[in-house]
Amino acid sequence: MIRSELIQKLGEENPGLSLQEVEKIVDLFFREIVDRLSGGGRVELRGFGAFTTRARDARTGRNPRTGEQVPVSAKRVPYFKPGKEMRERLNGKAAD
Repeated sequence: MIRSELIQKLGEENPGLSLQEVEKIVDLFFREIVDRLSGGGRVELRGFGAFTTRARDARTGRNPRTGEQVPVSAKRVPYFKPGKEMRERLNGKAAD
């Protein structure tokens, strides 16, 4: 599913809201997740999962085209850990 499909689906399930209102809600939702993560926080959605960041150390990488070694700086990357309910549904087990 892509963002526009999510907006369309939410609009269909909430006929009292215009697509522009739904789009603003979806934008706010994603923006808040990114803002929290960029501030070093964590976002937990019960039954769905948790978003956090993980630190990656600086390292020496390799340019795949030329084989030349290149420095890769340290950075934080997003990480998602699915919740128990999601893992069970993905593995065909009924959620309690």
